[in-house]
Amino acid sequence: MSMASDARFWDRTSRQYAKSAIGDQAGYVRTLNRTRALLGSGDRVLELGCGTGTTALQLAGDVQDYLATDISAEMIAIASEKYAAGPIPALVFRTATAEALTADAERFNAVLGFNYLHLVRDLPGTLRHIHALLTPDGLFISKTPCVGEMNPLIQFALPIMRAIGKAPYVSVLRMADLDRHINAAGFDILATENHATKGKGNRPYIVARKR
Repeated sequence: MSMASDARFWDRTSRQYAKSAIGDQAGYVRTLNRTRALLGSGDRVLELGCGTGTTALQLAGDVQDYLATDISAEMIAIASEKYAAGPIPALVFRTATAEALTADAERFNAVLGFNYLHLVRDLPGTLRHIHALLTPDGLFISKTPCVGEMNPLIQFALPIMRAIGKAPYVSVLRMADLDRHINAAGFDILATENHATKGKGNRPYIVARKR
């Protein structure tokens, strides 16, 4: 399994993913509002793992520039279809990874990663790239399912589902693991919040500043 196989999984499931409903709409709105309050009108923002662009289309009108990226070209194709129906001048969709973007000269005031960190294969490496992509004192804002704190049946089922092509790579993180990795990558955690309006708060919303 590799990053290429991850991209193929998301390409294959992109249309089905696009039709799926947000599980906790009120919690999602809370995340949007909190993030919007952290971003300034002059900010240059990068979103990693943007999927079909739902969040980017909500936030991009409030900032100077917004680059929304995903590993899946098919996800970006769907996001571009949405964009065509209601263009936002500040917003650009691109198939890319944090690793590839680091080679560019472009740097951002904020990097967003929603439902993203548990899907990357090299979490420490990805966080180092995110750190490099930020301007001094830039913000990394994330919301991450911590599978290690979820129902053990989910943890048991994931390897089986991956083996038959029904699930992507997923890291079994706990909240303490996530905090440790973010700190080790050169960030100070400013806030950890629970935006869930139902179920347990095992998807921490974290605001971290580049040291």
